[in-house]
Amino acid sequence: MMHYRINQIKLNIGDSLELLPSRIEKKLRLRPGTIRSWEVRRESIDARDKSAIRLVYTVDFYTESKISSKLVSEVDDELEKPFEPETGSHRMTGRPVIAGFGPCGIFAGLELARRGYRPIILERGRCMDERVRDVELFREEGRLDEESNMLFGEGGAGTFSDGKLTSGIKDGNIRKVLRTFCDAGAGDDIMYLHRPHIGTDVLREVIVNLREEIIRLGGEVRFSTKLVGIEEEDGRLCRVRAEGPEGEYDIETEALILAIGHSARDTFKLINSLGMEMERKPFSIGVRMEHPQSLIDRAQYGDEDRLPPADYKVNYHASNGRGVYSFCMCPGGEVVVCSNRDGELCVNGMSNRRRDSGMANSGILCDVRIDDFEGDDVLAGVRFQEKYEKLAFINGGGGFRPPTTTMKHFLDGDSEALPVINSLPDFAADAIREAVPFFARRIKGYDSPDAVIKATETRSSSPVRIVRDAELQSNIRGIYPAGEGAGYAGGITSAACDGIKAAQAIIKEYAPEVR
Repeated sequence: MMHYRINQIKLNIGDSLELLPSRIEKKLRLRPGTIRSWEVRRESIDARDKSAIRLVYTVDFYTESKISSKLVSEVDDELEKPFEPETGSHRMTGRPVIAGFGPCGIFAGLELARRGYRPIILERGRCMDERVRDVELFREEGRLDEESNMLFGEGGAGTFSDGKLTSGIKDGNIRKVLRTFCDAGAGDDIMYLHRPHIGTDVLREVIVNLREEIIRLGGEVRFSTKLVGIEEEDGRLCRVRAEGPEGEYDIETEALILAIGHSARDTFKLINSLGMEMERKPFSIGVRMEHPQSLIDRAQYGDEDRLPPADYKVNYHASNGRGVYSFCMCPGGEVVVCSNRDGELCVNGMSNRRRDSGMANSGILCDVRIDDFEGDDVLAGVRFQEKYEKLAFINGGGGFRPPTTTMKHFLDGDSEALPVINSLPDFAADAIREAVPFFARRIKGYDSPDAVIKATETRSSSPVRIVRDAELQSNIRGIYPAGEGAGYAGGITSAACDGIKAAQAIIKEYAPEVR
């Protein structure tokens, strides 16, 4: 059978996907029935002409005979297979350890468990059921648990978000990640949607299924257990120290994947004190802007009401030289406070699978540069984040109430907007206010006076990078920094891909411990 891929196959809204083979055959002037099997690889929406919106597909299909057409490309099935490294010759002493059970740690754990390495995964937060209860207590009563919240716990920070699986990276593991999520219950459509998402409600179930798969394959997940120490001999890792419900203890290991999240500030301090090479990294700061979902739908789709809630992506280069852009746009979602320390406040967006809240929100962020930091040490970016999160807590009146204003007050810069404006660096407030009228030219009604703005969003990415070499190891051999917290990913999919790569680096060097 010959395997081909074709782009730009269009259907009307409401048309059955079963029409795709005949449309492809017609476009390629093939006899009916030539296509033996097919699979949608990508679905997107072409809404440039709002009077004639179309669904656009990339389709893989198989035929028994060769096709000669510039409209198709032949697919090499061998190249489509995910990379599987050969097992290294050095027999590992102990089991590999993974610090963190967000997307990076989960997929590193799956990769190692599938190859017989029985990883030990340390997660400082609690398991899903307990974490969800802790988050509900925080949202209802303001009772914050600093180790079990929207940022720490099973699944990482992405658990309480939109569950977006979009990524700007090009990585051969992306489809493997999507397939793994799909098989764990995330839904078949994530395999082909242009901007797939799982939703926080479904993602919680999916993550538990992935954890159970790791355990079934011989891995272990230790909740409420934090990495508190690392020991080396002759520049190579020999053991890690963990602190859990039963106190502190050592784990003998030759391989540690640092899959810590972007908010593990105490762990940043720990590894810096241990001499692990780190560097400062730019990030972003801004606000959450919230509009009625119907406004965004009309701006993107016109009068068409048969499509999913619309999203948007905007960017602007301000006169002060700063870039302003939308981040983690949540159709049909809500703005949530995602603090993990008392006296500090940060916000994020979250939505369920159905995206049916009636409100749309997005981070509108401004770039923060290294020379904006106060100080030149490696943790200066962490202190920058803390400074504005503390201001947001104070300006919101305490009690984890985010500083809030309307678009009119924000653009006017009047006293009603000061709690939000004073929770941002001047350069960010100025750049974001300048960007909004430009966004409104792209999205009609974006500058609506009643739109709601909440501060402050600071956790879009890590403020540090833990340096690693071509073998993905730090200057302490045997330690593999990976994912968002280490500064090598941004989002669920890229973090998962990086976790797979870190696990594969271990597999290439070591054989599993003999049981």
